[in-house]
Amino acid sequence: MAGNRTGRPSAPRATGRPAVSRPPGDNPVRRFYTRARRAWDRPLTAYYLILGSSMLITVLGIVMVYSASQIKALQLSLPGTYFFRKQFLAAVLGTVLLLIASRMPSKLHRALAYPMLLGSVFLMVLVQIPGIGVAVNGNQNWISIGGPFQLQPSEFGKLALVLWGADLLARKQDKRLLTQWKHMLVPLVPAAFMLLGLIMLGGDMGTAIILTAILFGLLWLAGAPTRLFAGVLAIAGTIGLMLITSSPNRMARLSCIGATEPQSGPVDCWQAVHGIYALASGGIFGSGLGASVEKWGQLPEAHTDFIFAITGEELGLAGTLSVLALFAALGYAGIRVAGRTEDPFVRYAAGGVTTWITAQAVINIGAVLGLLPIAGVPLPLFSYGGSALLPTMFAIGLLIAFAREDPAARAALAMRQPRFGRKRAGGSGNSRRPRSWNTMRRRASARSSGER
Repeated sequence: MAGNRTGRPSAPRATGRPAVSRPPGDNPVRRFYTRARRAWDRPLTAYYLILGSSMLITVLGIVMVYSASQIKALQLSLPGTYFFRKQFLAAVLGTVLLLIASRMPSKLHRALAYPMLLGSVFLMVLVQIPGIGVAVNGNQNWISIGGPFQLQPSEFGKLALVLWGADLLARKQDKRLLTQWKHMLVPLVPAAFMLLGLIMLGGDMGTAIILTAILFGLLWLAGAPTRLFAGVLAIAGTIGLMLITSSPNRMARLSCIGATEPQSGPVDCWQAVHGIYALASGGIFGSGLGASVEKWGQLPEAHTDFIFAITGEELGLAGTLSVLALFAALGYAGIRVAGRTEDPFVRYAAGGVTTWITAQAVINIGAVLGLLPIAGVPLPLFSYGGSALLPTMFAIGLLIAFAREDPAARAALAMRQPRFGRKRAGGSGNSRRPRSWNTMRRRASARSSGER
């Protein structure tokens, strides 16, 4: 072997990098799954999912309201942006309510429970007084508040039932009274039935179904026994069946499930069938934003109850699946907040809000797809209507506040705040210590959960 100038033998040159030995069974798919699982389990996942999905649904809803309502506004001799401007104003007010609710502590939310319930009942009673209540599409559930603005108190009744029911069940759980069936039912079920009665006086079956779903969600979260849960469900089902069979209009809606022709015998299924037509003509990527054909008078309520059909026509299957994915993410985040908390009020309130939004979305989308009867409920955060948007965005603020109150999420948010270094004691003006940032990466080892 040839030597160098020092007389020592030269070391052989490396021909390449040494091969890295990987443990058996390690593959890119497994590594990707592990990283995704770790990211999914981070403390702030629910917080970002609630905030991001709700904001995306609201923004996309405003865009679709503008697209779907132009023709309707022109038919009413109104500016083409009439409904868009009202929805945008409601979204701005709703964002303010969301920010306020997200910064309020749970004690203040609980303090609002009884005033909100009493206020909702008072407004629902005013709706039934002649000269005050306003009938829209055959349902008298509105109050005129001046000019073109109207208020639907039953939408605020959903929020009131969630807050009041969560506070009631939480106080009873603290006193260990939920093991007795009478304390679990009274006064929750009678109060819910009172709200349902006031709503049904105006003929709004759809909102009554949503309130019933919220009631069942609260009872399920409270750990109601199967027999008790089934009994309440049987009573509510019997009452609902009597109300449906006693109304020809509701029976006609049942007959339109799965209809493919506008005139199916003696029943007119025009709206249900044209909703299917709109979805079918959209294809994969849709006809383009603003290029809907059904909104030109063929599809009634294109910007309210059937805005999902216009979304399918203009944005296609990709658009509708995106909306479904956003609602699924919002529902999962709400369930995660309710399941990981130790506070009973937070668990009941988060579960009630999640039940409310998820059930309403399922009923609305199911009606558009022809799988459920048309109940006349809007798509949450998406359809036109300020009375529905304001309490829903306040409820989203509740979920954000609850997600922030989680100890791990609170610690993660606190570590994101930067801290600036101070001057050295006795040092000159030019001799300063470098700024030290309290980053999540720098303090990752101090956290018990190991999240960054």
